[in-house]
Amino acid sequence: MEETKSIPITKRMVWNAYKKVKRNRGSAGVDFVEMEMFDKNLSKNLYKLWNRLSSGSYFPLPVKEVEIPKKDGKVRKLGIPTIGDRIAQTVVKDYLEERFEKIFHPNSFGYRPRKSAHNALDMVRKLTWKYSWVVDLDISKFFDTLDHELLLLALNKHVPEKWAIMYIVRWLNTPVQTKSEGLIRKCGIGTPQGGVISPLLANLYLHYAFDAWITKKFPYISFVRYADDIVIHCESHEIAVNVLESVKERLNECRLTAHPEKTKLVYCKDCYRLETYPVICFDFLGYTFKTRSNKRVIGTGRYPRFDLGVSRSACMKIIEVIRNSSMHKWSKATIEKIADYFNPKIRGWIAYYGKFRKWNLAVVFNAFHLRLAKWALHRYKLKYYSKAILFIKNVFKSNPNLFVHWTAGFTNI
Repeated sequence: MEETKSIPITKRMVWNAYKKVKRNRGSAGVDFVEMEMFDKNLSKNLYKLWNRLSSGSYFPLPVKEVEIPKKDGKVRKLGIPTIGDRIAQTVVKDYLEERFEKIFHPNSFGYRPRKSAHNALDMVRKLTWKYSWVVDLDISKFFDTLDHELLLLALNKHVPEKWAIMYIVRWLNTPVQTKSEGLIRKCGIGTPQGGVISPLLANLYLHYAFDAWITKKFPYISFVRYADDIVIHCESHEIAVNVLESVKERLNECRLTAHPEKTKLVYCKDCYRLETYPVICFDFLGYTFKTRSNKRVIGTGRYPRFDLGVSRSACMKIIEVIRNSSMHKWSKATIEKIADYFNPKIRGWIAYYGKFRKWNLAVVFNAFHLRLAKWALHRYKLKYYSKAILFIKNVFKSNPNLFVHWTAGFTNI
């Protein structure tokens, strides 16, 4: 009976957590158990997990390290827990999230209910119209250097349940299984970037390390934070310099470091802001903020305004996905099969990167059409590239809804 257990985790809590993990998909952890395999003995697996969680005998398996290439040639290391551990983390995250939400700052957007990256981007956009200067703050290796001692101070302030603290400590101390170095144990720092509960813990840490502190220290400035990506808005260069120096000191106090190269001051130049400054653009959440032409008419024609559009690096990543698919070699595939494969991806690209200045994605779909023409060249053994382009144009005329981006208006073939 659930009532006899020492920890108030119910079967319903585990079931609800399982549904969320299944919906989010994700790969297997160190036990190599995929979701399909987990589901074959679902009742047994969930009962065993609930029994251990509710009795205090649950211990997580090591976290599998996965390396994701970054645009600077380096790699981002993600930690992938097993499916069972992701469910367990979701149980505790769901239990604590509502109370943490009551204290979090409204300008913190990352991994929070009813808040999104688009909300954060829209706020940054509006604040750049109001303030002339930005501190583009990058915290160096935040998830790898988050200090356990300081995090526990924040947790103990809001979490009186010893069982919840116990499980969080176990997750924080879970060793990481790497390909090259084997099992690496934690030394009081870091939380896996990829763990279900990591974003909640990161938000709590930065709430005290940054949000609450800067609100009190500099009540006259504004900021937007999405996890560890932070944009600070200031009225003048002098204020921005002062804020940046104070923030660096604060981060050091909280055992964090501002990235020396990526952290910078930016002047939000437009038709009214005419000062000279070497840095007049910055990237945030896959978008680039810089001076852009607008369609609003004042007197004659357009005028430049500081605004956002999909970043060049984001476009290059998408084009790399298209190239790496080797679509042009799918000589036995029909164009309908290609559409079935790419449409979910295209839908996601447009939904995220097309939110602001959608037509900046044209470069991506131009590259896609070229690859599609190359496929037609091989598939139908055409002699000339122009005939392959003509073939794609004829497909569009006969079936304009075949590809998602065609229905969205990207029809320049």
